[in-house]
Amino acid sequence: MRAGAGGGLVLSSSSTSNTSLLHSSCKLNKQHGKPTLVSTTLSESLQFQAVSTTKRKFNLSLLLGIANTAISLFFSTSTPALDVKDEQSLELKRYTDEKEGFTLLIPSSWIKVEKAGATVLFEEMNKGINNVGVVVSPVRLNSLGDFGTPQFVADKLIQAEKHKESTKDAEVIGVAERSGHGGLQVYEFEYMLDSTRGGLKRIFSAAFVASKKLYLLNITYSDKPENPLDTSTKIMLEQVLHSFDTSSSI
Repeated sequence: MRAGAGGGLVLSSSSTSNTSLLHSSCKLNKQHGKPTLVSTTLSESLQFQAVSTTKRKFNLSLLLGIANTAISLFFSTSTPALDVKDEQSLELKRYTDEKEGFTLLIPSSWIKVEKAGATVLFEEMNKGINNVGVVVSPVRLNSLGDFGTPQFVADKLIQAEKHKESTKDAEVIGVAERSGHGGLQVYEFEYMLDSTRGGLKRIFSAAFVASKKLYLLNITYSDKPENPLDTSTKIMLEQVLHSFDTSSSI
């Protein structure tokens, strides 16, 4: 996934070994139904069985292409970002797209905007760099596990980010896997991105495959040294991240 306002797709299936997870600083509460992170090594995370090197490279390029399109889309908002943080409500409301079959929580004060290529996009008023967006694309996978482990995808995501001309630095903070509705396999990522397009940002992403569709959530929030992401806002953004799931219509 190549990371915008902050991911149809045709993939072949490949089997995976036991999913391994990396946890750096993101802590999730198991008692409240949030994902649990399990530490791992890079070598363990890359233990999966690909049907062939050619197919694996083809699948990866397509998956990263979808992610890059979504993230570039979210970062390319024309709404100017403000350096001074406004007071904002942390109240969340539920948004459900019955047509595409997904649901998530969004900040109640954020506005829905139209953006070509985005299934849905919400922005903080007058601070378009802070946004929540979803892209839905068709795939030939039954689950993300058929493609690779969460850590494998995270590694490729960061590699793709670092190859972008606008990227100054990118670093993974946390990777997780959780169960969604009906045991749905959901991958979650948190990372820092320093870019010439907006400076330092905190990115939260979630992805799952359901009914032959790839669902990609991207949450982007400014995290500059002079105006860092505060604890209450981070908790709110994590609630949005963990709420991303299929709706009852799918």
